[in-house]
Amino acid sequence: MISKTGNSSGLSPLPMDLFAEEKRDIPLGDGAIVLGGFACPYESEILSALKNIIALAPLRHMTTPGGYRMSVAMTNCGQFGWVAERTGYRYDAHDPESGKPWPSMPEVFMALAQSAAAKAGYNVFKPTACLINRYEPGTKLSLHQDKDELDLTVPIVSVSLGLPAIFQFGGVKRNDPIRKIPLEHGDVAVWGGTSRLAYHGILPLRPGSHPFIGSQRINLTFRKTN
Repeated sequence: MISKTGNSSGLSPLPMDLFAEEKRDIPLGDGAIVLGGFACPYESEILSALKNIIALAPLRHMTTPGGYRMSVAMTNCGQFGWVAERTGYRYDAHDPESGKPWPSMPEVFMALAQSAAAKAGYNVFKPTACLINRYEPGTKLSLHQDKDELDLTVPIVSVSLGLPAIFQFGGVKRNDPIRKIPLEHGDVAVWGGTSRLAYHGILPLRPGSHPFIGSQRINLTFRKTN
């Protein structure tokens, strides 16, 4: 479970900061943008929903097909969840650890994802999966493409909470130039169209503490799997 202090006592919802300084949006390329602070008005409801999800489907470190333990802990909610195993990567309607369906996607998650997608120019977006990743200082996500989904015409919506991170965003070829974009609490990245298969990743997270989330970063990634 995650908490304000980074231990296992759970997340406590906090009031929305309605007076936070307005952040600017950052275009990333054709069909891709970072919406600065877009998730902040949803903050209290998101944290409360996260606590409930993780109680039902705890965060875990999955194993890659190559046999490596992922440094980022994760879980899922929605109709499907993303699973990494020695046999490969896949989406599954059931949590392999419990055999039960993944927790349903909270209404606030769906509202946030659809609102962000619409602001980025994607008016029809109904995600069927939300991947929940927890980064602790020193953890990273190597450059990769999100291509396990069947319909690659649908965008990805990615929400950052907690500690700041450096988001790497490139092109559809691994050797394309890479941009490094700071992501802060509440920022939402959306990419689709010709940028849908862009390589992206997170540089190693720097030590620190966020007043709402503690010494960690939580990432919510919304996807349509079929």
